[in-house]
Amino acid sequence: MKRIFEPFFTTKPVQEGTGLGLFVVYGIVKSHKGAITVSSEPGKGSLFRVFFPKAKAKIMEEKAAPVTIPLGNENVLFVDDEEFIAVSVRNLLEHLGYKVIALTDSREALICFREAPSQFDIAIIDQTMPYMTGATLAREMIKIRPDIPVILCSGHGHEISLEQLKEIGIRHFLPKPSTIREMAEIVRIALDQRKRA
Repeated sequence: MKRIFEPFFTTKPVQEGTGLGLFVVYGIVKSHKGAITVSSEPGKGSLFRVFFPKAKAKIMEEKAAPVTIPLGNENVLFVDDEEFIAVSVRNLLEHLGYKVIALTDSREALICFREAPSQFDIAIIDQTMPYMTGATLAREMIKIRPDIPVILCSGHGHEISLEQLKEIGIRHFLPKPSTIREMAEIVRIALDQRKRA
């Protein structure tokens, strides 16, 4: 119950649920200055209550144009030691048009990158992983291919400073949790900056 609106949290087996459905609902409700609550009892079911502020009397005559989520077709290396996150983000990025290799072992990711560094257009790496932190993995990858754009993801922004990121060669940071739009936009920004460089 406490984690029901968290992104990528699901009670379903791997590859059977992304854990994004209620998170998306939560984001929509919050963006309209609303609130959502849930109550549940085993054997009786669950009740979701959605609250929105009272609409203003004046009706908007012009509808705002829908904001599209940026797409792509590049090759992505995604690394996160939590398998359900790796699978969920892979599915998400593939839905946006990218070709993705998602790995859960930082050592395996480095081997994969060493074998074919030109295969990847971008790497998205979680910071907190066993064996090797995301920053360490990024440093090794950038030694092999200095032009590879790297996005470091972390739920603990204090773990590494912006100065340390720049020193390594990481130009982009994505806090966890993040929305689908935030991830799609930063991936597109990182790729487009590389093409202009």
